[in-house]
Amino acid sequence: MINRDAQIKLIELSKSFKAIAVIGPRQAGKTTLVKTTFPNKPYYSLENLDTRNFAIEDPRGFLASMPNGAILDEVQRVPHLFSYLQEILDNRLEKGQFILTGSNNFLLQETISQSLAGRVAYLNLLPFTANELKSGNLLPQTDEEILFNGFYPPIYDQNINPTDWMPNYIKTYIERDVRQIKNITDLLVFEKFMRVLAGRTGQELNLSAICNEVDVNLKTIQSWIGILENSFIIYLLKPYHQNYNKTIVKRPKIYFYDTGLVCSFLRISNASQLENHPLKGAIFETMVVIELVKKFTNKGMTAPLFYWRDKTGHEIDVIIEKNEKLIPIEIKSGKTINTDFFKHLKYWNNLSKNDNALIIYSGNQEQERSDGTMITNWRNINNINF
Repeated sequence: MINRDAQIKLIELSKSFKAIAVIGPRQAGKTTLVKTTFPNKPYYSLENLDTRNFAIEDPRGFLASMPNGAILDEVQRVPHLFSYLQEILDNRLEKGQFILTGSNNFLLQETISQSLAGRVAYLNLLPFTANELKSGNLLPQTDEEILFNGFYPPIYDQNINPTDWMPNYIKTYIERDVRQIKNITDLLVFEKFMRVLAGRTGQELNLSAICNEVDVNLKTIQSWIGILENSFIIYLLKPYHQNYNKTIVKRPKIYFYDTGLVCSFLRISNASQLENHPLKGAIFETMVVIELVKKFTNKGMTAPLFYWRDKTGHEIDVIIEKNEKLIPIEIKSGKTINTDFFKHLKYWNNLSKNDNALIIYSGNQEQERSDGTMITNWRNINNINF
């Protein structure tokens, strides 16, 4: 068992709320986390046919069998159970009674919002962080191996080759979750859409270009983007709102939550292919952005991340907005520090009158410059105090 950074927040929430919903992508380790954190709570999976039939046919009797609460997994499979659960939560005073999890986040959140709004705390659990893998001595040595493997737990705790696991994960996601969320008749077109998006990770989300390539109308593409976002497959990085008298880009940038999925969609079959791959920089940037997202998510926070780009091509990869302070970040896949690393940061700092900056790259040299710029290896993100 690798200790999860989110466990601290989960325990904290259980002392304040009567129920907690742990959501996140399939196979992120939600069930393992909640069973480990609450070993004395009975565990029920609504995937089990007998358990599900009991919950469907006699919901009051089902919930009455757990007077001190329980872990309810795949609870979205029995939507009407939430109305009975609402009554129990309203009548009991104890905190941390029920821990709810499910693989289909869209349906789970939709059902909770209908019956349990204001009664349930949410905690998002994403796949492993680099820090978690490092603590378990499982972090691969090279950046290329890490990008290729991704961060999903089964790759590591079950020692499954990514070329075997990722395609099956994609197939399961498309055939189970997508069909439950929206009646998509042509799954091959949807999978082509996901491959097109993978080729655009780290880029602006240009819906018109995607429509043309996939040959699907705009409304459908917007709907599919929403599905992937709610399912924790893609993350949309919003543009920073301040323009400093410049014309700025207002479209979000798209990132996949896991680089292993990107590599699978792009048909990259081994880590060595990434060494000279034209998208290596974008895939590396994807990994770093999502590591930043995880740093906040594991603390139960919404990641205060943005990017900034003007029409002349000046760009800041990530801006962290924290306590009225802005931290501009440049992400580089290179291992050697050079003057190009500082160009956009200096431009933006002069424009915004900002006095700090961070460069995250793949090299090992750590520096703190006199102008307030810090330079660090991406593996040390967890040690940075934002």
